[in-house]
Amino acid sequence: MISKFIAAAILAATVIPAQAQNFTMKIGFATMNDIQHQWASWYKEAVEGAGKGRISVQLFPRGQLGSIASQVEGLQLGTVEAFTTPADFFAGMDPRFGTFSIPLLFRDPVHAEKILLDPAMNKEILGLGVDKGIQVVSIYTFAPAHYFGKQPFRGLEDFKGKKLRVNATAAERAKMRQFGATAVPMDLSEVVPGIQQGVIDGTISVAAVYVNLKFNDIAKVLTEINDTMIVSVGVVSRPWLAKLPADLRQIVIDEGNKLQARVNPHSRVMDEGMVKRWKEAGGELIRLSAADQARVRQLLSGIGEEVTKDNASTNAFYRRLVETGKKY
Repeated sequence: MISKFIAAAILAATVIPAQAQNFTMKIGFATMNDIQHQWASWYKEAVEGAGKGRISVQLFPRGQLGSIASQVEGLQLGTVEAFTTPADFFAGMDPRFGTFSIPLLFRDPVHAEKILLDPAMNKEILGLGVDKGIQVVSIYTFAPAHYFGKQPFRGLEDFKGKKLRVNATAAERAKMRQFGATAVPMDLSEVVPGIQQGVIDGTISVAAVYVNLKFNDIAKVLTEINDTMIVSVGVVSRPWLAKLPADLRQIVIDEGNKLQARVNPHSRVMDEGMVKRWKEAGGELIRLSAADQARVRQLLSGIGEEVTKDNASTNAFYRRLVETGKKY
């Protein structure tokens, strides 16, 4: 009889863990060795720790889970559990995501961070897309955008007639139009060959992308205009979240929220390091003349209202971002 009880106890000890369901969360992103990669690494550490082994987190950099568009779709379908990318790429789902790329919205990275982490503003941002099958858990600055061309942009006139890759928001298209250039939406993986083959003349991106994808093999000059901040979001699939027990679901959301205060200031440190690496590799970071900079501000100052005026909720959201910025 005793042996039967022992056998039953052993069976229970083996069956219970097997019945305790474990989950896998794949985090995709298009870049590597940058602040998005760092966010994913810290998120993995936080979720696995708080989940006490019930969630296994795997990282897939450099578009290993597919193009940016396919991963955004995967979030909605539940085939991709998590994804981090510039907010621009969700603008087709909800145009409010495209407001972060409106030029002149942020003075600098610190100003952007204060707006994004403002309690009321942050709560609203984290609610974007919930009706579209996604859950924003973090928002953070990637870095200021710089311009890169096969033929360097040394003055505002150099933009005229050029084709530049953008992230496909209305604000970016309007900006390129004001510069006399053409905006060409394109997946990140296609940019380097696109420039080499003459499909596009240049792009707008962050120093980390230029360094890690070795743009210095094409040309050596980045142009700093300080007109646009690239802002990234960490997003989780709501269909996948619905499959989790309530406690794990809350852990996934809470750990992403908490990470914002850590990752935002670190983005500035990483960007400074990337600019240094660009220069160490023989690259230049140049600025437009004072006259051209003044002209840029004149050309771009009305874009926010222009691209949001036909959508009441987007315009209201943009104006709240502007008003929040005035506090800081």
